[in-house]
Amino acid sequence: MSNTDRDVDHALAYPEPPASPLWHRHGAKARPLTPEQQRRNRELLDIAQRTTRPRSPRPTRPLAEAN
Repeated sequence: MSNTDRDVDHALAYPEPPASPLWHRHGAKARPLTPEQQRRNRELLDIAQRTTRPRSPRPTRPLAEAN
């Protein structure tokens, strides 16, 4: 056995199975966002990235005592 035979990734030796038919969309395509919707989404994303979400408080008792 040569070194190259051992280095082959066997997962890549077989073809990928076909995609599930459930992955394909049927019907009308989604409408593109209007420039106003794009601007609003950018603003909301900017706000969300700059603000921190409060963390939920930790339980006051250890789990072993809670039972």
